[in-house]
Amino acid sequence: MKHANTLDALVRDRLRRWPQRPPGLVRRPLEREHWLRGRPGEESETCHPFLKLPGSNRLRTLPDGLWLHFGGTAVEPFVDIFAIEACGSLQNLLDKRSRFAPSTNSLLAVCPLPWLLAPALPNQPVPRWKLTGVVASSPLVPLVLPVRDVRVMYGLKQRHYNGFVKSQIPHPHEYFVPMEALVAEDAVQNPEMQALVSRASANANFLNAP
Repeated sequence: MKHANTLDALVRDRLRRWPQRPPGLVRRPLEREHWLRGRPGEESETCHPFLKLPGSNRLRTLPDGLWLHFGGTAVEPFVDIFAIEACGSLQNLLDKRSRFAPSTNSLLAVCPLPWLLAPALPNQPVPRWKLTGVVASSPLVPLVLPVRDVRVMYGLKQRHYNGFVKSQIPHPHEYFVPMEALVAEDAVQNPEMQALVSRASANANFLNAP
């Protein structure tokens, strides 16, 4: 258990170095820049976005890393998400994959009110709600948005990663990296990591942009 806690803390520390927009993700022409890192937050923060199913008050999904791309309008907003899950065991991988498996249920992203009112970066005066592009005025309640698109990157221990590559086929929304690459000091600047993240987008499904 102590090793798991140490690994979790290391993953959070490394992911805090990632910017508000996932590194390497290509911006589509005319796309508005409304990415925010939801998890992990700054150590001083206590409220962070989470995922849930409609009507559920208990079963929440709390990814190790969660980035939200806000879209739509103030009348009909939505969010696309890029999540990162560090899996210390195969059982952990199976559990986390099941949470993001294609389903007929709608997935919701919940942005707590304190998170919306706080700045995205330390010493930055602009609150997050102004950066979403879909909130017209200072909110009084949490923001709950339907998730339009899901992309998930899983970090696996090397032996699990090697076995998965040899015997499994990822779903279209899944991406896999060795844990060592995910927690490396220079992970955010790693060209291979950036190239993989760049494919974790609907951009990769089009021949070219109109």
